[in-house]
Amino acid sequence: MNFELFIAKRIVVGKKYKSSISTPIIKIAITAIALGMTIMLIAVATAAGLQSKIRDKMAGFKGHVQIVNFDANNSDVSITPIQKKQDFYPTFKNIDGIKKVQIFANKAGILRTETDFEGIIFKGVSSNYDWTFFKEYLVKGKIPSFNASRNREILISETLVNRLKINLNDTILATFIKSETSKLPSNRKYIVVGIYNTGFAQFDKNMMIGDIKEVQNLNNWTENEVGGFEVILDNFDEISQKGAQIYNEIDSTLNSKTIVEMYPSIFEWIQLFDNNVWFIIAIMILIAGINMITALLVLILERVQMIGILKALGSNNQSIQKIFLYNASTLILKGLFWGNFIGLSLIGIQHFFKIITLDPETYYVATMPVYISFSAFILLNIGTLICCFLMLIIPSFIVSKIHPSKSIKFA
Repeated sequence: MNFELFIAKRIVVGKKYKSSISTPIIKIAITAIALGMTIMLIAVATAAGLQSKIRDKMAGFKGHVQIVNFDANNSDVSITPIQKKQDFYPTFKNIDGIKKVQIFANKAGILRTETDFEGIIFKGVSSNYDWTFFKEYLVKGKIPSFNASRNREILISETLVNRLKINLNDTILATFIKSETSKLPSNRKYIVVGIYNTGFAQFDKNMMIGDIKEVQNLNNWTENEVGGFEVILDNFDEISQKGAQIYNEIDSTLNSKTIVEMYPSIFEWIQLFDNNVWFIIAIMILIAGINMITALLVLILERVQMIGILKALGSNNQSIQKIFLYNASTLILKGLFWGNFIGLSLIGIQHFFKIITLDPETYYVATMPVYISFSAFILLNIGTLICCFLMLIIPSFIVSKIHPSKSIKFA
């Protein structure tokens, strides 16, 4: 074995023995593996980043699961109130993995200035609302405080601010239909204390956050009447399981839906990213494997005489195959190293400097998000190494077709 390793180190990786024919082919093979790994890392990181960011943004606006009245209302507007006093509020006693349960109520309205107007959904929330999501995307100002008996502070999107040509701390007029029984309009003045920009155009264009007491007052509801409950989970991957458990725990007059059920088209769309990633991975591994097969065949054919000499000295086919497979594996590892270095560098640059931008109307994000887990990184490298190595086993059997008498004769 020591003799075989000694020979192996000088076939490809050794600096003392390099052929002018095999050297460029080996470099091409290493480059193909490096480029393939770079592209695979970027594909996985961008797909996972988009999926994670879009899911987080939707959960920030709607929660992971919403509990509302069991009726035919499919709009974002809260029409029929439900009682705030429920067995599951403020916590589910029989379900683990739930971070928070919070109340909300939505009201449709119009924001008006002297020259412009925009339709909005006024989302009323309470003082114990989880502001983590909006703090991340806060552009100017502060988060509203709802500790007073009545509060006119609102949080509004940068999209609405630009369309209405207003600024932070401006007072803006909002018009609502007072209630379902009274169709008379009601005008309210609110103060813009915070401006956010999530890049999720579908919600940014019409979502305004304020005190739930305002919505209750507009709808002639009591303090104990709310539009619904938002449930925030610890782990999004458990959303289907927890959604079913929540549905079984609530009263029969209530209905619960996960955001996956509320927006199926969006989640079906982001699920397609996985198919694209698997396709890219398969193509890149195939290309890298073909290049490695070519390099291995060139190495074997270029050293026919050496193989004949080794066989004449008593080496069997398996031991000679191991020599070439050892060197081929070294080339694969070298290509993986450079592929990982380049790929992770590009991912890091995008993560910190946000160079690549996207259209929020199409992708729901303003910049390309990137994320890759340690487990995905390890599996991608191990999978590529194993696949390429397995593809090299069959062409390595060409060693058994070389006869010592014929190969040594031309040495």
